[in-house]
Formats: sequence, C-alpha cells, structure tokens
Amino acid sequence: MDMDGVIVREDSLVPGADAFVARLAETGHPYLILTNNSMYTARDLAARLSRLGLPATPDVIWTSALATAKFLEDQRPNGTAFVIGEAGLTTALYEAGYTLSETDPDYVVLGETRTYSFERISRAIQLISRGARFIATNPDPTGPSDAGPVPATGSVAALISSATGVQPYYIGKPNPLMIRSALRQIGAHSESTVMIGDRMDTDIVTGIEAGLETILVLTGITTRDEAGRFSYLPSHIVDSVADLVDWIETNAGDS
Repeated sequence: MDMDGVIVREDSLVPGADAFVARLAETGHPYLILTNNSMYTARDLAARLSRLGLPATPDVIWTSALATAKFLEDQRPNGTAFVIGEAGLTTALYEAGYTLSETDPDYVVLGETRTYSFERISRAIQLISRGARFIATNPDPTGPSDAGPVPATGSVAALISSATGVQPYYIGKPNPLMIRSALRQIGAHSESTVMIGDRMDTDIVTGIEAGLETILVLTGITTRDEAGRFSYLPSHIVDSVADLVDWIETNAGDS
C-alpha cells in the first residue's frame, strides 16, 4: 500500500488506518507500506508512523531509495555512485555495498533532497557527460511545502537530461520494478497480492502493470470522477482503507 494519502494524510493518520494494518497483522497477511520519497530511511518512517499512532517496524517500509539500492546491487554489485539525496538514499546504497564517489562513478543517482545544490547538479552533469549511468529514484516533478510546490526529483532530472541529452532510468512508481522488488521483499506473488493507492497515475497503473489486483482509496489525490477519466481502471474503489478491515477476511482469500 502507498503511504501518503492512504495511511497518512499530512501529519495525521487516515481514520481507520491503524485498524486496517492491525487486521492485516492479526490475519497473517504480509504487507509493505510504499513511498516514492527517498529522503528518509525505513527506520525514520517507521518512527513517524509510530508517533502518529500506527506501530510500525522498518521491515514493513519499502521506499524508492531501497528499491534503487536493490536494483543497483543486482545490476552492478559493489559499485560506485555519485549521489544527490538525503540519508534515506545514501544509507540504502551503503547497505547494498555501494561506495560513494565523486570521481568516475558507475552511476549518478538522483533522489529527493531538501536543498538541491547547484554545485552538485553541475557535478552530476559533468559525470554523466563523461559516461556515468543516470539513475533517479522517482519521477515526481514537485513535492509539498508550507509555501506550496517545490522542485522534486523529476524536475531536477529534467534539468540534468536537458544539459546532457541522457534520460534517467526511474526506479520508483510508476515503474513496476518497484512493485516487483517489494513482492520479493515479502516473498509474495502478483496473483495473490493487492496494491492499494490514492493515485491513478502512479499507484494504480504500477499495480496493473505488475499484474496485481488494485484498490483506489479516495483519501488522497484522486476523486472518483477523476478516476473514471483514465484509460485504465482499478479493480475496486473505496472511500478509505477503513472500508477494507472486514474485506480482508471476506474477499482477500490468500492475498
């Protein structure tokens, strides 16, 4: 399930989210809480959820940073990377056996950060121009702030691409790779797994392309009317995860 808009909304839990997750645990259904945000470690996010009233451990969190680190570990074990990002991304890469380097790295890895440095962006452009492979954690163009939208990974990636002529490979949603890596993380199969999200253009399309049943909740970005305008539809639309507490046992089967 996605995190923002599904489990949490701004700085509070979605009503009933705690009961839904508790029922998953009671019935023995493995689950992961997903986020495209690469800034925070799984430990940070688990602590945030716990503070909000939903007890969580790092092993139930899957971020685009973790998915990126897993992808690079599989592609080029013990490689090197120049990273623009926060602790969530650098920690994941360290734990995957990667060394951070500013000299001839295998990859330039772009993630979310509170302050994008012109100097580091310039360095990323130089390294990619010299042959470093370009990876980005997610394509989201903007992120929220108290003052309004601010540039995010997708916007900065577009700047770097414009300067280099090189497009990044995005790991996070809507790339179904993130869902497949999450499935492997909990030993699940697409045929018996459900993707729950609040966005049609990331959560739902990713679930569909990964072969999962999909559920759109209306506690986040997408309204019921907006969902109907897409060329693909979720398997189900519900008001909230609170509506799924009883559904787990009555309809989910072995999901």
